[in-house]
Amino acid sequence: MLAPTPPMGWNSWNTFGGDISEEVVRQTADAFLDTGLKDAGYRYVVIDDCWSLRERGPDGRIVADPGKFPSGMKALADYVHAKGLRFGMYSCVGTQTCAGYPGSFANEELDARTFADWGVDFLKYDYCYKPAGADGKMLYRRMGQALRQTGRPILYSMCNWGRDEPWKWAASCGAHMWRTTGDIVDSWKSIVDIGFSQDGLEAYAGPNRWNDPDMLVVGLYGKGNVGFAGGCTDAEYRTHFGLWCLLASPLMIGCDVRSMTPFVKGLLTTKGAIAVNQDPLGVQARRIGEPWLHGEVWAKPLHDGSVAAGLFNRTDNEERLVPLAWESAGLHDRREAVVSDLWTDEEIGAFRGSYVASVGPHDCALVKVTPVT
Repeated sequence: MLAPTPPMGWNSWNTFGGDISEEVVRQTADAFLDTGLKDAGYRYVVIDDCWSLRERGPDGRIVADPGKFPSGMKALADYVHAKGLRFGMYSCVGTQTCAGYPGSFANEELDARTFADWGVDFLKYDYCYKPAGADGKMLYRRMGQALRQTGRPILYSMCNWGRDEPWKWAASCGAHMWRTTGDIVDSWKSIVDIGFSQDGLEAYAGPNRWNDPDMLVVGLYGKGNVGFAGGCTDAEYRTHFGLWCLLASPLMIGCDVRSMTPFVKGLLTTKGAIAVNQDPLGVQARRIGEPWLHGEVWAKPLHDGSVAAGLFNRTDNEERLVPLAWESAGLHDRREAVVSDLWTDEEIGAFRGSYVASVGPHDCALVKVTPVT
């Protein structure tokens, strides 16, 4: 199985956009080891758009830009693999990619073979420049079949921005993950609009089939390719990461991992939060009840019988007391349970029936509730 738990890795787009290069990818792979990202579970190093020449070669194959990738993609994939990591690339269902480079329309089998020959382990497949009248589901199915025919296990990441409710059909096309929304940007509004809109999609997620609300903007701080939105505070990034972990979302880092702040490095490698994301039961969190006074709770059952919960405060400038009732989270309301803080990996205490957290504005408490037996 390629994706029994949500994929974890890094994608070049949010920081570098079209300024991607072999040097950046090699240094990023090195940083996975130097910063502890690999030890934390991150594996995929993925190149997004703008990696090829503007025209295909005489044999019809896509050609890596020799100015950006002088050693070629096979050598780069070998370098990443030598680090114990996996190598990912990007293409598009249309005649061109979103940035105007050659897409895979009518070349699915050739491109899939090319990627397999290079040693690609992950393909992000975008939705730009789809020919008029072409059926998007059919195009995604064609690439899924082409990838299977290569005989190489390639994780298939479908990126049609939530068009036509892909959570209902993408797995039948061979996809392991699929975008549920438009692109995220580095702003609190974007995190809220995308992350808190995922309620109701939990029935479609599970091992090898993951809803994808887009890449992480943690650590961009208003810089990079999507930094035009102004950036976020540390509390907002904590909410972003905590919610994505609860949602069993793929965790694809978008910041420059070569220069992370201590806070960003610590957040992205938080063991308790990652354990929630990678829980083998594979359940996506759901919202408990209705939001009230801009406070809300999302809960996710775990394989050991415990429950992870995020207690969120969406107010702009007020601290809130946010309650978590056992019964609403699927636990017996009179049962004693131990509450642990997943940000600090510390036990808070034993409680009966409910727990209340004091949460700052735009922040969240991330806890694990374990019934006492």
